[in-house]
Amino acid sequence: MVLRTLISALLANFIIASTPMLALGSAESPRPDEALQTARQAYDAGEYDRAAQILVHASSQNPGDGELVLLLAKSYYEAQQLDAAISAAERVVATEPQNSVAHEWLGRVYGEKANHASMFSALSLAKKTRREFARAVELDERNFSAQQALIEFDCSAPGIAGGGEDKARVEIAKVASMDAAEGHYAAGNCRRQNKDFAAADAEFDKALELHPKSADLIFDIGDYAMKHEQPGRLLKVADEGRKAAPEDLRAEFYLAVASILKNENSNEAEHLLRDYLQRGHARSNYPHPWRAHEWLGRLYEQRQDTQAAAREYEACVKLDPKNKTAHDALKRLKNG
Repeated sequence: MVLRTLISALLANFIIASTPMLALGSAESPRPDEALQTARQAYDAGEYDRAAQILVHASSQNPGDGELVLLLAKSYYEAQQLDAAISAAERVVATEPQNSVAHEWLGRVYGEKANHASMFSALSLAKKTRREFARAVELDERNFSAQQALIEFDCSAPGIAGGGEDKARVEIAKVASMDAAEGHYAAGNCRRQNKDFAAADAEFDKALELHPKSADLIFDIGDYAMKHEQPGRLLKVADEGRKAAPEDLRAEFYLAVASILKNENSNEAEHLLRDYLQRGHARSNYPHPWRAHEWLGRLYEQRQDTQAAAREYEACVKLDPKNKTAHDALKRLKNG
């Protein structure tokens, strides 16, 4: 679900510093479990730099604690400090070579790094990406997020990078034999990569009907449904998302989008998007705040409140300067 920018890049520094660490409340270092809990709270709040500071300090005191270093890698990844993320993820894999999740995350970091690399470097990193995903699956065939990442890679990447739909078909069948919902999602995601949207629609509907356990899987279908302006599917996503992860604010976001697309429940949609902006995670697999501003702009246009709409589109452009939808909307409002 996170590799689409890598594939488009194939086809077309942060130093772990000697800067002072945060004061941790006493002259003594916290125990590893205390540091991990504090860092995880910071990570969950989207405070990735703070989480990294805590984890650098704790992992220097406990260099063999892979859980600390893996969360450090994730924190750097979310902060887009990719060299540091690679270094941390490689440390976990070196010390815990049988850790499936560590290999999966090293693959994800390599993939994100490839998106920012030259074509030659991107190809090398793409091969490393697939190698790590494949190793993660080899170590734990029920690591479905790694299975899905591998399938997406193979459906999307050219053969020169190690991809291929022939590989993906075998992998999809294997996943489907273990979990039918995951299998239908994998098949739909593969069809999406090949722009066979009718087939993707059918597979995603089958996946949702089977009540997937993975919130990330459900909400990735939500991202697809949002981009294709499918309010009915978005309502199903919000419903299934709330069942799988009742506290996850992505359900609110996609419910609001569905309401705007249907031009219904305007006040509720506004409230949900405002709440998402206030409490939502700034995380790679969550809708970015600029999207909430974009949809608020659309909502205010429906109300014919052009000033409020312009403010939201301007906020969107500030966060995403290349956003064509918002730029076009601002031109339309100015000329209208």
